[in-house]
Amino acid sequence: MKLTVFFDGQFWVGVVEQYVQGKVKAGKHLFGAEPKDQEILEFVWRQLDHLTEGLSQSVESGYGITERRINPKRLARQVSREMEQRGVSSYAQEALRLEYEKRKKEKQVDSRQQKEELKERKRELKVQKAKAKHRGK
Repeated sequence: MKLTVFFDGQFWVGVVEQYVQGKVKAGKHLFGAEPKDQEILEFVWRQLDHLTEGLSQSVESGYGITERRINPKRLARQVSREMEQRGVSSYAQEALRLEYEKRKKEKQVDSRQQKEELKERKRELKVQKAKAKHRGK
């Protein structure tokens, strides 16, 4: 799992990339103003689990995380290389896009159902008014 915090021009954004069996799931969290180290730790401790549980879309990644133990010096070099990199991986961007599209479709379905229910309710009220008028009330 990897958390990348960057400034997108308007807000500070944290992107969480979760690698599971050769697949990448990604989620986004808006920090707003520049987060302090304590705020990032607070996010990791309290909100990271909730964010990763809600992720359902994943993308096949070209690499997997190895299960064998890594030499600490090599790990330190890898961390320094990743710290120099800017932004998030293209796999994470693809996973974010898929998650966004999924939520967009769900919202469209919900709004369509609400519109139909409202239309049906208006029709029922119209029918009731017509019956009441017909009865002379």
